[in-house]
Amino acid sequence: MQKTLLILGIVLLLIGLLWPWLTKLGLGRLPGDIVIERDNFRFYFPITTSILVSILLSIIFWLFRR
Repeated sequence: MQKTLLILGIVLLLIGLLWPWLTKLGLGRLPGDIVIERDNFRFYFPITTSILVSILLSIIFWLFRR
């Protein structure tokens, strides 16, 4: 459990440090992400981005388990 939490912390730290470059790739503005904009209201639900991040994290954790 400690190893998993340590790896998760390192992954989150790396994502945080690389965030400026990840936003330039279009992550968060992919086709399939729902954006509703009204006068004083903005709703954003990143479905496609969430699926992509989930697949990527699953692969990373699968590689560390081996």
